Amino acid sequence: MEYVFPPKLRPGSHVRVVAPARSRAMTTAGNNNAVIAERHLADLGLRISYGEHVDERDRYDSSSIASRVADLHAAYVDPSVDALLTVIGGFNSNELLPHVDFDLIGDNPKILCGYSDITALQNAITATTGVVTYSGPHWSTFGMRDLGERTREWFRQTLMSNDPVVVEPGTWFTDDLWFLDQANRTRLPTDGWWVLHPGQAEGRIVGGNLCTLNLLQGTPYMPSIADMVLFVEDDEISNPVEFRRDIHSLMQQPGAETVRALVIGRFQQASGVSREDLRALVADIPSLGGKPVLANVDFGHTNPVMTFPIGGTVQVVATENPRLTVTQH
Repeated sequence: MEYVFPPKLRPGSHVRVVAPARSRAMTTAGNNNAVIAERHLADLGLRISYGEHVDERDRYDSSSIASRVADLHAAYVDPSVDALLTVIGGFNSNELLPHVDFDLIGDNPKILCGYSDITALQNAITATTGVVTYSGPHWSTFGMRDLGERTREWFRQTLMSNDPVVVEPGTWFTDDLWFLDQANRTRLPTDGWWVLHPGQAEGRIVGGNLCTLNLLQGTPYMPSIADMVLFVEDDEISNPVEFRRDIHSLMQQPGAETVRALVIGRFQQASGVSREDLRALVADIPSLGGKPVLANVDFGHTNPVMTFPIGGTVQVVATENPRLTVTQH
């Protein structure tokens, strides 16, 4: 497949906020998080607008398939729009796939950034068109008043620069309901990234939210994992048993034996997934034998969260001083 990298953002670029999953209305009720998000994006020099239907809200905290697809297509076809930023995740962006005009997207390559449930849309676009998409903060993520500096910097480096992005472990993370209480935040200590298998590898990235990616299995939208570096994460409703069966399912896909490395994002505390759980899991998957595996890495449903390109390239160093270098984004 020939991969296409959308043009980078620059000061003055126009970003369209869209809601392929849940509605913006559920993220803004009773708070000023939208004002904070707009200010942080303006600080990056970005202009924003909103899709026509982003505030529609139905019984599933979303909007109709027709409304969501209309906003996607409108953003891609509008020559003034440089990128799409998703409002938030949810549970239903895969509903859109049979209705998306992938030829339109392929003819108008633009940055699409978000994570969690947006994984289905992102991987379908990259698998179908070759256009690189980006797992990274939502529009709502920019509404974090404090402790979001690293997340915003990784976003800037990946989407507003062509230089390699080096990501190394930090010393803290947050796992709190910040959107409900911006004034009371807690930094939690971390013992860094976990080297489950040592080694080094380089390759193209595929992945995102694991349970959402697995929704694509058996459809025309499932990306190949052959020769790829897998990035996977899951949220608080995951647990050691669910994650275990989900990763086994993924590693039974065609080409799994050629996967070059596995990078697992940090779990939320409520999931109960431990280093020991992951070490045992990796040991039971023969195709990962002798390949670098990192876990507790800074992406997923905790903060900070790195931005990485689905279809871009990364160097994985799983040694005493682990790091990721996103070389092509």
